[in-house]
Amino acid sequence: MELDIQCEEMSPSRWAELLSTMKSCKTIRLDDCNLSSSNCEDLSSIINTNPNLTELKLNNNELGDAGIEYLCKGLLMPSCSLQKLWLQNCNLTSASCETLRSVLSAQPSLTELHVGDNKLGTAGVKVLCQGMMNPNCQLQKLQLEYCELTADIVEALNAALQSKPTLKELSLSNNTLGDTAVKQLCRGLVEASCNLELLHLENCGITSDSCQEISAVLSNKSSLIDLSVGDNKIGDSGLALLCQGLMHPNCKIQKLWLWDCDLTSASCKDLSRLISTKETLTEISLIDNNLRDLGMEMLCQALKDPKSKLQELWIRECGLTTACCKAVSSALSMNKHLKVLHMGENKLGDAGVELMCEGLLHPTCNIQSLWLGNCDLTAACCATLATVMATKQCLTELDLSYNSLEDEGVRKICEALRNPNCNVQQLILYDIFWSSEVDDELRALEESKPEVKIIS
Repeated sequence: MELDIQCEEMSPSRWAELLSTMKSCKTIRLDDCNLSSSNCEDLSSIINTNPNLTELKLNNNELGDAGIEYLCKGLLMPSCSLQKLWLQNCNLTSASCETLRSVLSAQPSLTELHVGDNKLGTAGVKVLCQGMMNPNCQLQKLQLEYCELTADIVEALNAALQSKPTLKELSLSNNTLGDTAVKQLCRGLVEASCNLELLHLENCGITSDSCQEISAVLSNKSSLIDLSVGDNKIGDSGLALLCQGLMHPNCKIQKLWLWDCDLTSASCKDLSRLISTKETLTEISLIDNNLRDLGMEMLCQALKDPKSKLQELWIRECGLTTACCKAVSSALSMNKHLKVLHMGENKLGDAGVELMCEGLLHPTCNIQSLWLGNCDLTAACCATLATVMATKQCLTELDLSYNSLEDEGVRKICEALRNPNCNVQQLILYDIFWSSEVDDELRALEESKPEVKIIS
């Protein structure tokens, strides 16, 4: 049984009603419910008395250090079977870390701890690392984003990694680590016996200077399948170094996020080689890089390679224009694996999307999710888009937000949605202006096809 409530103000009577339900729940999720330390007393009792409870999610509540102290009393009980604990943005400080260290040391059932967006600081997380080093600790996932960590944390993290072969996921994004610390961390990861599968280092002050060490992790840890170094200024030279590790036979990368990394079309030669030869790679994000049409054309050439198994390509805000759309169309007509294509915030124009639709309509194309928000589109391309919607039953999600479609364009899209062959389940139309008459048509359409969700 699951209890999943979000964004609800808890009156005393409502809370009392929920407490009786919680006694038999396996999962309790209460994000954004204005909970405080007093609620944690009750939750502690639930943890102690409900042996079925394995997941507790309390993100975005003002629990504070006092609340965590109450909560941990239940977590420390022998009857506790909790496996996943989410405490993101709960107004915690380093004072909570001593209590959580006790839980990590004493509770082998706990495999996931999410404490991001709390001011734990380097001193607090060092205390958590002591708990991780206890033989009882079986932690597999640790999320420490936005925890005000500095380079001084790495020595403690490396010691914990050395002693914790169970650890599978480590997220340190949005902390001021810098190249020296990231190099040290990567050297520790290469030496550690852990089989890390996910490493997130977004916005950590990384430059090309530490990419050689990240590359060494990729080539030494075949377990690593999810790497994110987005929002770091690694540049084309850093990407070239990363690709050495990514192309290594030991590397089995599946998901690679490189958004806002100061890449240009010069990186696309290496990226194309990666896409066309690394058959494990299924998802890549290149959002907010200045790749331009030349870079996109190189990527499209890679997508046409039979060895490419890429399923998701995120290429929003990359300086693309109509000029690359013929290449995109050709790639879509030849690639049967690509399922998700995010091309929003590029100046594709009606002519570009018309060209893309030729590829989308090809029998080989299996696109399920297509994002074309803010692409300088008008009603002129909507008849062709409507044909794609009515023809391609694989297409289930379409984003056309921030385009000047007006009544004429929206009506054509609605007509496609009414077609029995159309399988679009989510249509996203943010910031598009239409008349009250069209608004009535949209509402009627939602009522007649409840499986369709129109988001505006």
